[in-house]
Amino acid sequence: EPVSFIIAEGVLVSVRFNEFRTFTESAKRLQMNYRAFPTGYHLLISILEVRIDFDADLVEALAKNIAALSKEISLSDSVDKQMLTRISHLQENTMLIRENIFDRQRILSGILRSERFPNDIYPKLQLMIKDVNSLINHADFSSERLDYMQDTALGLISIEQSNVTKIFTVASLFFLPPTMIASIYGMNFVGIQELHWKYGYPFALGLMVLASALTYLFFRWKKWL
Repeated sequence: EPVSFIIAEGVLVSVRFNEFRTFTESAKRLQMNYRAFPTGYHLLISILEVRIDFDADLVEALAKNIAALSKEISLSDSVDKQMLTRISHLQENTMLIRENIFDRQRILSGILRSERFPNDIYPKLQLMIKDVNSLINHADFSSERLDYMQDTALGLISIEQSNVTKIFTVASLFFLPPTMIASIYGMNFVGIQELHWKYGYPFALGLMVLASALTYLFFRWKKWL
């Protein structure tokens, strides 16, 4: 949700249309020690500080969810559509968090360049910018980890598809020699020697079985199975 701030004569005014946890926590800090916030400038920095702490909690929770999903993928032999959806959902959350943290970084950089704020605020701003930069690095690492997980999941899916294709290919090769034998003896030519032979039918069946067995042994010898 968008929030705007106006500072006039040391008084801070916030323009917002919803109640946020950040403002509730900042109000508690103000009530507990109002002397620490002599101007609206100090209160604005406190609000940003609380928001950065919440961002850190979000990044930490996101990292835990990513670690749990990564462990689940590593222990699983297959990847389904639901798992890919969860990865995509975490990627979307990571991008949203990064966008918000970038906004915080831009605000702090603008305040640091301003000369209107009291001098005692600038040292704290330096520390806050360092915290924001560390959160951005952490979010970038989480994003890279999600990309790696997605590549791993797609790789597992590709392996599963390859195994299925391999099974169908091997099955078709087993039936190829018997099919060829059946096609030869299925020709309606008078010149076929075994056409009127009383053992022709068992001979053809035995030849089919022998061809399939030889094909299987050849594949085993080549270690293709």
